[in-house]
Amino acid sequence: MDAQGRGRADDIDPADQWVLNPNTGEYELRLGPSAPQSGVPSPRKPRSSEAAPRARTRTEAPGRSRPETPGRAVPPPRRRRGAPEEPLPGRRGRRPAKKASKSKKVLLWTGGAMAFVLVAGAGAAYFYIEHLNDNIASVSDDGASTGGFSKDKAINILLIGTDKRTGKGNGSYGDAGSVGHADTTILLHVSKDRSNATALSIPRDLIVDVPDCPTTQEDGTQKIIPGTQQVRFNTSLGQDGRTPSCTARTVTELTGVKPDNFMVADFNAVKTLTSAVGGVEVCVGKDLDDPDSHLKLSKGMHTIEGEQALAFVRTRHAVGFGGDLSRIGLQQQFLSALMRKLKSNDTLTSPSKMLDLAEAGTKALTVDSQLDSIGKLKDLGLELGKLNTKNLTFTTVPVIDNPTEKVKATVVLNESTAPQVFDMIRNDVSFTAVKERKKKEAAAVAARLKGTKAPASEVRVRILNGGAVAGSAQETLSWLQNEEGVTKSENAGNAPAPLAKTTLEYAPDQADQARRLADLMGLSGSAMKPGESVTNDQGLPAMTLTLGKDFEGAGVSLTAPAKAPEGVQKSTADKVECAK
Repeated sequence: MDAQGRGRADDIDPADQWVLNPNTGEYELRLGPSAPQSGVPSPRKPRSSEAAPRARTRTEAPGRSRPETPGRAVPPPRRRRGAPEEPLPGRRGRRPAKKASKSKKVLLWTGGAMAFVLVAGAGAAYFYIEHLNDNIASVSDDGASTGGFSKDKAINILLIGTDKRTGKGNGSYGDAGSVGHADTTILLHVSKDRSNATALSIPRDLIVDVPDCPTTQEDGTQKIIPGTQQVRFNTSLGQDGRTPSCTARTVTELTGVKPDNFMVADFNAVKTLTSAVGGVEVCVGKDLDDPDSHLKLSKGMHTIEGEQALAFVRTRHAVGFGGDLSRIGLQQQFLSALMRKLKSNDTLTSPSKMLDLAEAGTKALTVDSQLDSIGKLKDLGLELGKLNTKNLTFTTVPVIDNPTEKVKATVVLNESTAPQVFDMIRNDVSFTAVKERKKKEAAAVAARLKGTKAPASEVRVRILNGGAVAGSAQETLSWLQNEEGVTKSENAGNAPAPLAKTTLEYAPDQADQARRLADLMGLSGSAMKPGESVTNDQGLPAMTLTLGKDFEGAGVSLTAPAKAPEGVQKSTADKVECAK
């Protein structure tokens, strides 16, 4: 039904039932007093002794089949021919005045649409009929996650795309019998203050150690799947019965970052989600013709969806060096384009498009057991919706060709740069130069680290263990006295309370001593705490060094990198990149 005919036909357009509340700036689903109840089947039965048990549990293994519901999920209410149309509450016969803050509020409650479309599809419809919950499949996290994201902490979400060929038309792609390996893996880190985020791609051919993985079986029992050493990263899923929780454990082993949650999608996700938003626009810097992925595009801008979108993200032989790393760059370009589309067009303010997106997104997802409802996805979406896409950086784990191979097929970590990248994520350091944060840190460093430094022999300090591993205070004492010449130091035992970060408290007249000790230990300006001195065992004023949970050993710098290492490829989601 077009806009001119809306309201004059027998059926009421579903979009007309979504009404903007002028008091909140949000859309609400409202039915007229005489309208019949919605035909959407509720996934939850009445609680009575005759209620039938649910046909399946909330936890299902990836790849299980589920009968599809024919037709549209939300049949529109009908009214009798000739019956007068009752005005919907709040509409009063005219369109409400547009509020200046509406778009911002819509972005917030649609949430993940501004970060990753998989989150968007679910987060955009948190108020939608509860049958969406039945679309979501979940698997146990097996203790591999933190137990779920927190609103007052940085967020780490593991996004996994499998090469499982289930679904209509997917059997013709490559290995039709694939068990579903971790073909595309992205660790999404969102900063604590939600000002920036990093999407870290992990190459499927990266050589890693897959740890032992406790795994919940279909019958509810647990089985430990033995780990394997020096194998491709993609074998962390599917191989030997491994589930997504094993991929999460492998990521923790590799990066030192424990995911809060994980999400899994197969080939159908790209096809259905791009169709739900009407396609995404991508740039091609040259003619592309890849017979393996079935992608054929001429140089220039193209709008792609469905099968063509899937072919785009699978392409590798026609771009770059023709390998997996080139394909990763193409996938990052695609995700950036998808987010720009969601932000720039009318998707977020169109109820009908949001319903399509919600249906497609929830059906495309398999999530961990800590994230298995619309409510939880909504909360995550609200947090991700606070992010500005210009501060979302796409980057890839730094790697080099495997030196043990004559025919190069796999890659290994670049030990000169990869640890710094992982350290930045662990310490919540942005890959984009977020101005306010950079200014704040620069001011702290300039004020506390700049100035003269006392000789090491004049530094007096008491060392406390405030959360580091047992013996760290004595280890640091020995290192300072024997290797750095800080002979006026002493072990003061355990701190009264544990600290997340190592700190150095000093009096104003001890600033030169503090700068020397900070230089020796690699302390940042924010770790230095101007305060008061204490009295040491000799009755002399001394500083207090408290080793926090971030302490990794004597002589190991405690200063997080301030920027990405040179040579690390990165791009931001707000810029158009062309495939070459």
